[in-house]
Amino acid sequence: MSLKNVRLEVMQFLEKDVESLIEKYLIPVEKIWQPTDFLPNSEGDNFFEEVREIRELSKELPYDFWVVLVGDMITEEALPTYESWLMDVEGVGQVERNGWSKWVRHWTAEENRHGDVLNKYLYLSGRVNMKEIEKTTQYLIADGFDIGTDRDPYKNFVYTSFQELATYISHNRVAKIAKKSGNKQLAKMCQIISGDEMRHHHAYSEFVERIFKVDPSQMMMAFYQMMKLKITMPAHFLRESGNQISTAFEEFSNTAQRIGVYTSNDYVEILEKLIERWEIGKVTGLTDEAEKARDYLMNLPARMYRLSERIKIPENSFQFKWVEPAIIK
Repeated sequence: MSLKNVRLEVMQFLEKDVESLIEKYLIPVEKIWQPTDFLPNSEGDNFFEEVREIRELSKELPYDFWVVLVGDMITEEALPTYESWLMDVEGVGQVERNGWSKWVRHWTAEENRHGDVLNKYLYLSGRVNMKEIEKTTQYLIADGFDIGTDRDPYKNFVYTSFQELATYISHNRVAKIAKKSGNKQLAKMCQIISGDEMRHHHAYSEFVERIFKVDPSQMMMAFYQMMKLKITMPAHFLRESGNQISTAFEEFSNTAQRIGVYTSNDYVEILEKLIERWEIGKVTGLTDEAEKARDYLMNLPARMYRLSERIKIPENSFQFKWVEPAIIK
């Protein structure tokens, strides 16, 4: 049987439990928070006072912070790209709807709120150039992205397990910076977004755990192939207006690393957490090829830590069109 057919069989076997996983990891619409819970009430008499408070508190946050917040928001706003990518994964029934397609739609619906609340907050803050941000967001969705997973569900679930934990770290650190500056509302907003990301991380990690139980060798190979390729962030193809080829993502990453929001060490620590979570050292019934893949994975964190020590981050901020230095006084 071909690898594709095996994966389809495994996905169909696991599908019987998707409904219970939706109940376990996702929150019903009527119970979950919505963006308006964290934003000024446009129907209320105090709307303009609340907006003024946002604008005043925003003045306490530095340039690099706004660059990171904008980059995080743009990443969240590109949800249409992520849904269309996951809907094309082997075993996800886009035409004949099944449990997996229900998961993707409900997961996307939860994620969609993140971009909505951050977008509105940035707009009200008066600290950023919204038109340039909107152009970058449109470019990112239009350009699409290639994360090296093809239509392979095993690779895609490794990717989402990793990426959801990375976004948890980023939003959580942004929340701490906002709180330290006295901006409690923004801190609470980013904290609750990070909570969503952690729930989603646990869900995708459980998908992988379940696959390891029924197809350990090929799941190990998928994990190995994704880590050898390196996890590409969703916003890898970020570009500003007027640029066909852009260093925007690299500069955004430098900024996040410079202020400690997401660093090269975080990347390695996520890998370590996944190795521990999936008990990679204890998986049995592996082929010789998968055993070699396991050895590679077990030795990879130490190698990556040594490499991360050599990385030099520019001290000076890159001037993005999204955030004009003249605005940040």
